[in-house]
Amino acid sequence: MWREIARQAFPGVEFSVPVDAGRVAAAEQRLGCPMPSELVSLLRETDGMVGQEGVDTVWPLQQIVEQNLHFWSDRAFADLYMSFDALLFFGDNGGGDQFAFVRIPSRADIFVWEHEDDSRRWVARDLQDYLVRSLTDGGDDWYR
Repeated sequence: MWREIARQAFPGVEFSVPVDAGRVAAAEQRLGCPMPSELVSLLRETDGMVGQEGVDTVWPLQQIVEQNLHFWSDRAFADLYMSFDALLFFGDNGGGDQFAFVRIPSRADIFVWEHEDDSRRWVARDLQDYLVRSLTDGGDDWYR
């Protein structure tokens, strides 16, 4: 399903080998929280997606884990930015802004974190909407 949605939005999208249930469970254990079911479903079809201009529309599972653990625990970030604890990052725009689910409280909406001013804004109603918008419009500022 996810591959078809992505291909319709951008035929040149690149996919990776799917992630198995064991890797997802290990990732969730490292994160200390479950990942959204839509994201897990996508990862079970492809371990990330690369869209237009080589943008990591959806990161591979390992990067999802590492980036979130880093953002949740880096003390330097605590001095610079509002807390990232409520977000689960999963992709970026290639220029520093990152896309996330809200994990506390859990919701399907996708938000962008804009690194220049630490703003967090709604950009899509769910993962499918995010993929269609980001892959169709392409570029690093489709959400602005």
